Amino acid sequence: MSRNLIEQTLVQGTLVCLFAVSGFADGGSIDPSQEAWYAKYKSQQNAPKPEEMLLNTDPEPDLTEGFRDLFNGNDLTGWSPKGGTCKFEAKDGVLVGTVVPGSPSTYLSTDKTDFKDFVFTCEMKWEVDGNSGVMFRAQTKPGKNGETVFGPQAEMEGISGDRFWNGGIYGQSCGGYFYPVWLTEHKEARAALDREGWNRLTISAKGNVIKTWVNGVPVAHWVDDGTYAQGFFGLQIHKGAKGIVHWKGIRVKEL
Repeated sequence: MSRNLIEQTLVQGTLVCLFAVSGFADGGSIDPSQEAWYAKYKSQQNAPKPEEMLLNTDPEPDLTEGFRDLFNGNDLTGWSPKGGTCKFEAKDGVLVGTVVPGSPSTYLSTDKTDFKDFVFTCEMKWEVDGNSGVMFRAQTKPGKNGETVFGPQAEMEGISGDRFWNGGIYGQSCGGYFYPVWLTEHKEARAALDREGWNRLTISAKGNVIKTWVNGVPVAHWVDDGTYAQGFFGLQIHKGAKGIVHWKGIRVKEL
């Protein structure tokens, strides 16, 4: 049921109360189709209680004004791979990421590392199925085999399987799902992906409030605790035997 909510948000070390925030709604119950996934993931460090989850009821932000391109369509200027050796290249105005078997998950990451509040959007399509997603406010830390990328990721898990958590928010290398798409109320969100064509992913980050949309359908509404206040964007090619993902229209509007 929709209601006004007092949300406590940590902004630059100061506790701020935001009153009567639009787009807030209580969570609900696990969808019967998601019971097995709930059983598998409910014990993760970040896993929320279903009844405490917030719903994204907002329309997708206007994407027509104030944006700048992050990908120039010709080469990878402004981007660098992190975490692995999967292949990224520009082809005919499209950014293409390809699995390299044996490589860890790889993130083509913006050289700019201090994105804070923003609306980010891109389009994605799968040539060969494979897990993917977009890191945002991401960071790095030393790992066993080099640099590890960690932080929140808008999940775009691919075109097969029966989970349908595209647009959910995963805590990459930091405790698992912050926002799984497992509620009965997420039925439309789970059906939003076009498995043959292009898919628009939009991420809004304002203070600690993060929301996502897939093809204009609201998905996630997650409130961070202030841990991930800024960072870089990273396009994921997940480790595996195969997978080819295309991106275009990669744009950001900083707020």
